[in-house]
Amino acid sequence: MKTRLYMPTDLEEVLTLFYDNVHTVCVHDYTQEQLDAWAPKNPDIYRWEASLNKNHTLVVEENGKIIGFGNVGETGYLDRLYVHADYLHQGIASMIVNQLEKYAKTKGIVFMNTAASVTSRAFFEAKGYTVLQEQSVERRGVRLRRYLMEKKLG
Repeated sequence: MKTRLYMPTDLEEVLTLFYDNVHTVCVHDYTQEQLDAWAPKNPDIYRWEASLNKNHTLVVEENGKIIGFGNVGETGYLDRLYVHADYLHQGIASMIVNQLEKYAKTKGIVFMNTAASVTSRAFFEAKGYTVLQEQSVERRGVRLRRYLMEKKLG
């Protein structure tokens, strides 16, 4: 297993992992309509491409296959963190978050924040993030519950 920076050639595999993760891992916390709104079959590729390239994006590979990815922006916003369903609870998400936090510290970022799903809230709490606010956001006309969370980097 190795971690490396995202490359534009990873886009298709990252999008597939995102779609599969949301539609399998989050199925107990969201309705099918909510899952489809959050992770549609045909995502906005331009928006994804721009975001993945602009932010500090890491991917984790095993045997040439991307099994996880995450990114953080210049303000300390942890925008994405997804791990393939077959690789959950093996420390991959923790490894990605630890590396993103370390990167943020080198950039002088004091606080990391994220908008955690119902599914990922407990993970982020275990990593030292606290809930600032429960939110209801709209995606493609569908309401989704999430949590604005923050962690002071020490």
